[in-house]
Amino acid sequence: MLEISTGVWLLTIGVIVGLLALDLAVAAAKPHAVGFREATAWSVFYIAVAIVFGLVFMSQAGTDFGVEYFAGYLVEKSLSVDNLFVFVIIMTTFAVPAEHQHKVLTFGIIMALILRAIFIVVGATLLNLFTFMFLLFGLLLIWTAIQLFRHRDEDPDVQENGLVKLTRRVLPVTTDYVGGRLTVRHQGRRMVTPLFIVLIAIGSSDLLFALDSIPAVFGVTEQAYIVFTANAFALLGLRALFFLVKGLLDRLVYLSTGLSVVLAFIGVKLVLHWGHTVWDWVPQIETVFSLGVIVVVLAVTTIASLVKTRRDPSAKAHPGALRVTKTPPQEGAEEEPRPPR
Repeated sequence: MLEISTGVWLLTIGVIVGLLALDLAVAAAKPHAVGFREATAWSVFYIAVAIVFGLVFMSQAGTDFGVEYFAGYLVEKSLSVDNLFVFVIIMTTFAVPAEHQHKVLTFGIIMALILRAIFIVVGATLLNLFTFMFLLFGLLLIWTAIQLFRHRDEDPDVQENGLVKLTRRVLPVTTDYVGGRLTVRHQGRRMVTPLFIVLIAIGSSDLLFALDSIPAVFGVTEQAYIVFTANAFALLGLRALFFLVKGLLDRLVYLSTGLSVVLAFIGVKLVLHWGHTVWDWVPQIETVFSLGVIVVVLAVTTIASLVKTRRDPSAKAHPGALRVTKTPPQEGAEEEPRPPR
């Protein structure tokens, strides 16, 4: 088992909170549309930080734990790209102005970190108490992979999100973004802006992604510290990555297929691990082999996607869904939210 002292935990959390505060300060200091050069610089910075941390961690904890970190980081980073798809759909559906997308993305990252930290604590506790949780997590990932593959050419219907519908039903909503504020007083009434609804949609999508990503990363490591750091460093660069690859997301037409393969593989790995705890003859999949499979699947997915879109420019990527969804509305076709009468 990996022994991490309280001091190391506090130092790690402090570094992550500091990086998050930096991200938030940059987003809030001067709201603006992020250009390609700025997005590239921040993306390189966050990826470099994650790699440096991994190398330092490997030198201190050993190669095996270092490989587990990098495998977990790759899994979470690939799932984060799928999360970006949903962010794009949400922002397009609600026509979020470019200068306010910083705020939405930063909120999404904070919510994702909080929710995943909660799920990490719960997941680690359950795995320590009940061995059969490996079986349940594995079956959950296999089911998710099957559903994602079946609905790989669909987009989630943001307007049918239960929390979004409930919020619109109980709270009055303004017709515009009012300078990026969340609430405003209008004719003596306190009302929420569309940005508030967007944050509800982002938060609920973060919850769904946390339900998948935490079992997935526990499939490559049982160490809560590695699970937390892999998630945190994968999420911290999400804001910059959004602006960097926003124009390229539509070209990753096989991303959902690749993710379904990765999730199914990790699900099988978890089931085999559970089986090995019951019967010694059941084989286990080594983490180094898992890392190789993940890298190969993601590389093949990316290359095949780019080849497909070059041959067929009309091909468009979709984030996939876990159930049948309605046909998503075309951009600009949605009716703007109106204040109640």
